[in-house]
Amino acid sequence: MRTRLSSPRGRAWRLAILPGTVIAMACQLAVAGGTTAGAAAASASPGVLPSHGAASELDCNGWSQAYPSVKPSLRGLCTDPVQVNDGSASRFIDNNWYVGHDEPSVKFISAAPGSGNTMTYLMKVPVEPKRAPTASGSVTDYGELSIAPWFGLPLCDPLSYPQNPCTPDSDSNQSQLGNPAAAGDAFMELQLYPPGFGSFVDSFSCSRTQWCAALTIDSLECKFGITDCNPKCEEPVNFAYLQTNGVPAGPPSPQEADIATMLGNRNTLKINPGDVLSVSESDPRQGFTAAVHDVSTGRTGYMVASAANGFMDTSITDCSGHPFTFHAEYNTASQQNQVPWAALEGGVLMEQEIGHFETCGSVTNREGFSQTSPDGQSYADPEVYQTCVGGSEGRGDVGEGPCSPKTALCANSQTQGPDGPQACPTDNAASGQLCEFADGYCFPKGPRPVTIDGQPAEENWPVAGCNADQYQNGDLDFDGISYQPGTWPNGSPDHPTATEYAGPFQRNGRPYPAVQFETDVGGSSYLCDTTTGAGCTAPPIGAKFYPFFSLNRVQRLGGAACTWNFGNVLPITTADLGGDAQYGTPDTARYGGTIISAPRPNPEYSGRCAGRA
Repeated sequence: MRTRLSSPRGRAWRLAILPGTVIAMACQLAVAGGTTAGAAAASASPGVLPSHGAASELDCNGWSQAYPSVKPSLRGLCTDPVQVNDGSASRFIDNNWYVGHDEPSVKFISAAPGSGNTMTYLMKVPVEPKRAPTASGSVTDYGELSIAPWFGLPLCDPLSYPQNPCTPDSDSNQSQLGNPAAAGDAFMELQLYPPGFGSFVDSFSCSRTQWCAALTIDSLECKFGITDCNPKCEEPVNFAYLQTNGVPAGPPSPQEADIATMLGNRNTLKINPGDVLSVSESDPRQGFTAAVHDVSTGRTGYMVASAANGFMDTSITDCSGHPFTFHAEYNTASQQNQVPWAALEGGVLMEQEIGHFETCGSVTNREGFSQTSPDGQSYADPEVYQTCVGGSEGRGDVGEGPCSPKTALCANSQTQGPDGPQACPTDNAASGQLCEFADGYCFPKGPRPVTIDGQPAEENWPVAGCNADQYQNGDLDFDGISYQPGTWPNGSPDHPTATEYAGPFQRNGRPYPAVQFETDVGGSSYLCDTTTGAGCTAPPIGAKFYPFFSLNRVQRLGGAACTWNFGNVLPITTADLGGDAQYGTPDTARYGGTIISAPRPNPEYSGRCAGRA
């Protein structure tokens, strides 16, 4: 089925035709998903638990005391929790490891019925430069800038923090930080992964040339006040690619996720660079449903977060999984409707995950990577390293690491400094300090051998680089590609085109009337005091650049009057929305690590894109 976009001459709200059509299609697909994927639930029974020491996704951050992660680098794609303290919050530490993120976002606000559970975005994914990326960053691919543009939404999970009942699709759910009666909830992220930097088991791409998308649902196994967390399963995650047949590629639940879950299969939706997408989220009775319809190719991928598809919630008592059908938490997208345990104040969110790539001239301190699932699936990538040389670190300079996997003691660790990277105050990666202890996982330029289920295969990176997600989560000294001024889309053919967005559009087809801009980068900033807000800035202190959202009246995606971009100013930019000033100030009343603006009229439809704001 091919959906026709509305005429550019039509008023922007006439895009209601598109959301209504795609959401109806998603609901039909959800019904099919509940039937055709029913076999997936056959292996799931109450109290599912992997054997001790078996790989799983019972802690998305990979720091479980009992269950190693199938994909340790998934921590770069998890939700950033906060430590709740009597109505305010501080940084969350998972088994002595800091797990923060850098996620610049736009939160969309509406009091219209259904705006909190049913919406559609239009999106055009970037096109890469014709030239290969360079170690200096003079030429970049999108995966170096952001490992995952994503869309967020709160879901009900009564077995998640603070372990209270939750009524689906209802504004009766309490959501305030520090409220012991808050509903138990989870954070859904519909993530898209750029091509070129695979495999997904130890990196973040699922194809050399095409994008893909996954539905992820993070929960938090802690009681009120972030007390009595279960150290074996603090942040369990359900993960499933969007599939053309709606059947998960592998078990999605935290307890049963395996290598097949992360590798995908022939039914995993693949998206060409430059394709126009209609991205919908809806909540039919079969379960919360995410669907991506590729308008350019006519292909659709979808996933229903249902017990029938193998999704589970997790017991705080023993980490066991129980078949569970997830539903959206709220009816409306009112400002206060959010996940109280998350650093980001969302909400209906449009976001980019940044701070996870450093380009290198070469890589050093080899240690390799291997993983085996309890059912015998295996993945081995021997050419994996810990340290970046040159490139982002400077000409000839050697970056962070190595760290000992046995002692967690590291060499050359650095953190945020007032004028750039400075020495970390400790060499202990398990100290909870906000430091970049090693650059890993790092990969060399060019082809390298891997082994999948005992069979030889090949991966091939266009440039040597590191993901900064092995011994910490992210580029915590802020010297990587995400924080360089000449690397983001700016109209140059040596950089990718900017991500384009229109919407989101509510169930009634109209745009959301208000927005807030926010980022949780302060939580990852060593010089940020999350209590007072001092030093909590965007860009982070010492960083050379920080990307931002803008609008233009030229691209007219789907006939919209204005189209969102993310990155730097483009030659076609109409409104830069204040550049980095758009993110506002630290929310010290809640959590100073989150920098957020006051609510404002949605500039895409309020006329603000008529000139620079």
